[in-house]
Amino acid sequence: MNTTPAFIHLHPDDTIYVLIRALDAGEVLVINGVEYTNEASLSLGHKIAACDMVAGDKVLKYGVSIGLASQPIRCGEHVHLYNLKSEYTNTFTLEKERRYA
Repeated sequence: MNTTPAFIHLHPDDTIYVLIRALDAGEVLVINGVEYTNEASLSLGHKIAACDMVAGDKVLKYGVSIGLASQPIRCGEHVHLYNLKSEYTNTFTLEKERRYA
């Protein structure tokens, strides 16, 4: 059993935690006093849900939305491309809009 902390909460409003070390498949995480079993190996920097989310919920990192849940996400579950629709806007798109405004 690894006792090194696995994740950090970057902002109090965040709905995700960021991994500060790799997680092994089957490793147990404790989130708000509840145990969750990690389903797959995950590397440093990946995100896990800090709470249950439904499709359409904003996923917050650094207190701002990084996208929307594209399907239900359980607390402790990996948050990635398969369950997150990004709200990232390319900078070149913003510059183009400014030129035509």
